[in-house]
Amino acid sequence: MPTPQQVAIDATAQTVTIRWTDGASSVLTLDALRRACPCASCKRRREQEGEGALPSRTWSDVQAEAVGSYGLRFDWDDGHNDGIYTWKHLRALARDG
Repeated sequence: MPTPQQVAIDATAQTVTIRWTDGASSVLTLDALRRACPCASCKRRREQEGEGALPSRTWSDVQAEAVGSYGLRFDWDDGHNDGIYTWKHLRALARDG
């Protein structure tokens, strides 16, 4: 599994761009990432309320931090930061999106 060389958040464009070690680039919207949060409470909410459980919105202050060599944790401006997005999950989201 390729790992990222660079991760850049662009709040103006509402995107995260990941440049992978295999030369590929992934561009994901912040909204799609927040909706795809892999934490247990977000998964449960999607199962109970459907994919539209979290309304679309603009994200103004989003931070990301590496979680070892495993993935990223995002600190969202709605106070949520429980999900750890593995590199595999992020790559799959880019393919599906």
